[in-house]
Amino acid sequence: MTEKELLAVACEQFLGKNVQDIKNVVLQTLEGHLRSILGTLTVEQIYQDRDQFAKLVREVAAPDVGRMGIEILSFTIKDVYDKVDYLSSLGKTQTAVVQRDADIGVAEAERDAGIREAECKKEMLDVKFMADTKIADSKRAFELQKSAFSEEVNIKTAEAQLAYELQGAREQQKIRQEEIEIEVVQRKKQIAVEAQEILRTDKELIATVRRPAEAEAHRIQQIAEGEKVKQVLLAQAEAEKIRKIGEAEAAVIEAMGKAEAERMKLKAEAYQKYGDAAKMALVLEALPQIAAKIAAPLTKVDEIVVLSGDNSKVTSEVNRLLAELPASVHALTGVDLSKIPLIKKATGAQV
Repeated sequence: MTEKELLAVACEQFLGKNVQDIKNVVLQTLEGHLRSILGTLTVEQIYQDRDQFAKLVREVAAPDVGRMGIEILSFTIKDVYDKVDYLSSLGKTQTAVVQRDADIGVAEAERDAGIREAECKKEMLDVKFMADTKIADSKRAFELQKSAFSEEVNIKTAEAQLAYELQGAREQQKIRQEEIEIEVVQRKKQIAVEAQEILRTDKELIATVRRPAEAEAHRIQQIAEGEKVKQVLLAQAEAEKIRKIGEAEAAVIEAMGKAEAERMKLKAEAYQKYGDAAKMALVLEALPQIAAKIAAPLTKVDEIVVLSGDNSKVTSEVNRLLAELPASVHALTGVDLSKIPLIKKATGAQV
């Protein structure tokens, strides 16, 4: 304490002691009064009403520590506990009750809040719908009015534009008409100038090109006619030459044909005179040629093996082939070789 008398008492009690000693003295004093007050209260009173408990301790301990020159400015119960968890059990029950009441309160509050929120939303939606309806009506009316104004403006603009374009077209037509008249005058003058130029050019061409060209054409024509006559004469001479050669060749061919015909005539008369003997002679003359043609493929064969059932006698096979020869010749030419004595003798095996 700061009062002089109480400060003197404090000096008397604590002079020469350190801070920890002073703390211990005050703590022991408060603990003693705390125990004495605990004995007068129930556990539930201590646990449920800590402020009252702290107030009693402060009222009882304040005079004792005041006599030591110490003033209690603040005293608070930090915690109340026991070793058998009695207080915690009381707290759990109370906590459960409080939690239950809190849950019920929360649920009822949420229910009331939900109902109120739904009502508010409904009121908000109703107000919003009415506001949107009014906005839509206003917007539609605005758009209709705007369309009417735009249509009127467009009509006036189109009329003005059309009038402007018509007036511009009239002015362009006038300008074009003036330009056409100017072009006509210029064209007339140009035509006159061109006509004079044509006359001058024609005279110049006559003097410088046409007359020399006519002279050159006449010269070329004369040369061409002379060349033509020359070519005609050469062609006639060549044709006459070819004709003479053809006549000579025709005479030679005619003479050869007459000689061949005379030879054939004489030959025919000889055949007619000798009859079958002449025919036989022709056949015999032709047989070597026929045999050569028939045997031509065999010239490409290196070796011929003749197989026969008659003890492989080649002579008998040759005889058989010779015996069949007159029949083959008779079938081809109509000449019967078997009537010729020489042939009969050669093919005696058949006879």
